[in-house]
Amino acid sequence: MAEQAQAGNSQKKKKAFIIVGMVVAVGLIAGWFYNSYGKTHISTDDAFIDGNIHTIAARINGTVKAVLVNDNQAVKKGDLLVEIDPADYKARLRESTAALGVEKAKFAEAETKIASARANLELAQANLKLAGTEKGRAEKLFEEQVMPRDQYDRAMTGYEVALAQAKAAEEQLRQAESAKVSQASLIKQKEAQETLANLNFDYTKVYASVDGYITKKSVQLGNQIQEGQPLMAIVSLDDIWVVANYKETQMGNIRPGQQATFTVDSYSGKVFKGKVDSIMAGTGVSFSLFPAENATGNYVKVVQRIPVKILLEEGTDKDHLLRIGMSVEPTVIAR
Repeated sequence: MAEQAQAGNSQKKKKAFIIVGMVVAVGLIAGWFYNSYGKTHISTDDAFIDGNIHTIAARINGTVKAVLVNDNQAVKKGDLLVEIDPADYKARLRESTAALGVEKAKFAEAETKIASARANLELAQANLKLAGTEKGRAEKLFEEQVMPRDQYDRAMTGYEVALAQAKAAEEQLRQAESAKVSQASLIKQKEAQETLANLNFDYTKVYASVDGYITKKSVQLGNQIQEGQPLMAIVSLDDIWVVANYKETQMGNIRPGQQATFTVDSYSGKVFKGKVDSIMAGTGVSFSLFPAENATGNYVKVVQRIPVKILLEEGTDKDHLLRIGMSVEPTVIAR
């Protein structure tokens, strides 16, 4: 009986050793797989959805005549969002157009004066040529004592008069051409004023700059708004990405182009796909408002985090479930 009991205890010990051995082996294998998985599937819970927020601001002062959108409304690029009372700007546009018309009329008048001055110069030059011929003939006849003194003097005086008239005609033409140049400059100035007035008139209508959803709408009917005042913002959910703040100790195997997956608390069980686009050129604290000054005071080593930008795979969020600011848990597949 004692021998049978001893043999039974021995069998139990062997079974216990085998079971413990199997548990240890399974634990080691599981640990090895977990460690391997952790090296190739790098995760963090310090991540969020980011994207471009397009601020819609007024480009002129005025009174809001109409607001055509509501909060969270979907809009397309080019949709009319806000109308500003255009009465003042329409009047200024008419005024600038009329002023431009006046200057153009003056320019046409200047061209007419140039044509007239050029014709007068041609006539004066012809008279001067004739007077020069008569002057030469008179000088020859006077030297031969054929022409009396009074006729000679009249010929000389006629030449001087013709010469003075020619010089006066040249000066008139120069002044007319100078006036035309000045008038052309005035026309350019008035054209610029008309262009500005036309732009301001166009700015009375505010359009969507991109496709997206209206957010942060602060404008209301009848508001007095100022140039540069933000009226609302548009968020394009077609242009969002994940910013994952990985610990610097996790960055050894992360590279641009690697595949990534992530989950969102709001949609349990749904997995979104993406790809690593880029890695920030510094830690997050380096670009904070008050960066750390490790050279002052007592230094305490803290593991820093480096932002990694992950772009969404096309079609992974076709229903636009994701919103800017949502917390996500991404996993980069570093293979």
